[in-house]
Amino acid sequence: MAPRGAILLAMPDRLTIAARTHGRVLVRRPLSPPPWPAVVGFHGYGMNAAQMLDELDAIPGAEAWLLVSVQALHRFYAHDGRTVVASWMTSEDRDAAIADNIRYISDVVDAVRHAWPFHRLVYAGFSQGVSMAFRAAIRAGHACEGVIALSGDIPPELAQDPSIAWPRVVLGRGDADVLYSREAFTRDASLLNRAGALAAQVAYDGGHEWREPFRRAVGEFLKGLAG
Repeated sequence: MAPRGAILLAMPDRLTIAARTHGRVLVRRPLSPPPWPAVVGFHGYGMNAAQMLDELDAIPGAEAWLLVSVQALHRFYAHDGRTVVASWMTSEDRDAAIADNIRYISDVVDAVRHAWPFHRLVYAGFSQGVSMAFRAAIRAGHACEGVIALSGDIPPELAQDPSIAWPRVVLGRGDADVLYSREAFTRDASLLNRAGALAAQVAYDGGHEWREPFRRAVGEFLKGLAG
């Protein structure tokens, strides 16, 4: 029972409003003449597009690819109070955020293709960006030839969809990674293997980070596509 004299307030109604915003995309072009193949990458939580671009650039053979690093729409300051980083989404209004992100990625690929026509497309994700890479590959409306997935899992709405035709995937995890569990890694690899989509499964000595064994596997995968 409410205390005497208390004013009872109804729960607030909730509205979800579409709002236009601007995203940041960094592109690094090869020195060779076009056309080029393209890798479109998605960073992890608390990272930014420049950091992801550096990771993509460290892949063996990446100099032959058009590298596109997409920054998440939700920006904030890192702990140093100066560096701008970003997040793809939270659990709040999750479905709306997923739709916004897929639309954003579709527009990014359209804009990049208009500026620099490319003849192959691969998506790459690290940590939180892995879900975005898979969603882009399956839902963004652009045919792709592969997904590079490091330290992050397949999103549940895709893992539970038996109708999906998966592209080829290079899946990686550090043995000491506490954010992407061994169980999740095994589960995702099994799903992709059953679908005939597991191009490489790479476990290496390390944590939630890029390491050379994974970079080498990705380089071999990209070399096979470019050739």
